[in-house]
Amino acid sequence: MKQNLSPWKWVPTLYFAEGLPYVAVMVLSLVMYKRMGISNTEVALYTSWLNLPWVIKPLWSPFVDLLKTKRWWIVSMQLLIGAGLAGIAFTIPAPHFFQTTLALFWLTAFGSATHDIAADGFYMLALTSHQQALYVGIRSTCYRIATIAGQGLLIMLAGYLEKTSLGITYAWSLTFFVLSGLFLGLWVYHVFCLPRPEQAISAGQTSASGLFQAFLNTFRSFFQKEQAGIALLFMLLYRLPEAQLAKMSIPFLIDTPEVGGLGMTTEQLGFAQGTIGTIGLTLGGILGGVAVARHGLRRWLWPMVWAISLPDIVYVYLSYADSPGLLTINACIFTEQFGYGFGFTAYMLYLIYFSRGTQQTAHYAICTAFMALGMMLPGMIAGWLQESLGYQLFFIWIMGCTLVTFGVTALLKIDPKFGKK
Repeated sequence: MKQNLSPWKWVPTLYFAEGLPYVAVMVLSLVMYKRMGISNTEVALYTSWLNLPWVIKPLWSPFVDLLKTKRWWIVSMQLLIGAGLAGIAFTIPAPHFFQTTLALFWLTAFGSATHDIAADGFYMLALTSHQQALYVGIRSTCYRIATIAGQGLLIMLAGYLEKTSLGITYAWSLTFFVLSGLFLGLWVYHVFCLPRPEQAISAGQTSASGLFQAFLNTFRSFFQKEQAGIALLFMLLYRLPEAQLAKMSIPFLIDTPEVGGLGMTTEQLGFAQGTIGTIGLTLGGILGGVAVARHGLRRWLWPMVWAISLPDIVYVYLSYADSPGLLTINACIFTEQFGYGFGFTAYMLYLIYFSRGTQQTAHYAICTAFMALGMMLPGMIAGWLQESLGYQLFFIWIMGCTLVTFGVTALLKIDPKFGKK
């Protein structure tokens, strides 16, 4: 029976499928629009809006429990995402491609956010507590592999195709066709290979009115927690520098030296950001987790704040450097991403710390919504700021914003035992 399928047959593919559309929406869209001549102001503003489904997903997450099963939601959203990616591929060469592809990216983002809700819930339903602990590293690794495949290999593929007779437009159209085909293949596989846990069949027994009341109570209890106001400031502002840098680092790497950029090709960008950067991010995150496990979050909080803040200065250096080589650029990207991965550990663990209690899962979902909002709002104005200031002053502004990160961290109160063995 499907209930007895080994988790190895579906956990890796499920979390690979969870990572791909997020990378497509948040990274591939940015690179594609930049390569197709959209201004930094528009790129930052409109791609930041694509964060919205992840911001508001707690608003509809209860209905994923109320209607149908989580397995049904997973396979349905995968079909929707695959169709959305195919629609993007079809409309890239069309007139008014910017407006059309943005609408399809938003549809894909909505499907991806809903898929996240269902997949994480399904993981808990289909596995025992022991299996959940056993496979948590596998799911994280497969999500990272999806990140490398998306913002590394696919961007490199697009860069290779750009150099052929296809040109930029059709190169990106074909790249999204490849991504759509891959994702629809995952959908077909999961239709047949996802287990059918018995617990999932009970979904839908709660009344709509009862669910809505529980939903309101969850939000009320969240905002009644101790230090709730300070926690919200931390969730929204800890990554203020990174929220802006994430939107402008790629345009900076692509833009020509005449306008202050580094003039990297799409292939070089895919290797630097998608491979070198992702490896640095992963290693930083692993080291951060090991450090906190040994000495607790409070012991490592300030080193992690320095780690997420200080390496941003590499972009100040690159913006002033005279024709830095690829080795230098890759080393700077690795350094910044390693520091970010190490420092981001403190942020994620604080969300877990603040979510503790009887409604931990629901409160953590609300925390992740504020996390997405903290990236969305600053990112929307990053392009306008960059075009107003130029790259050099913009990156100096980013370093100034790190003071906000230090300020909101100083307000926190954390149990010294949290995170220790």
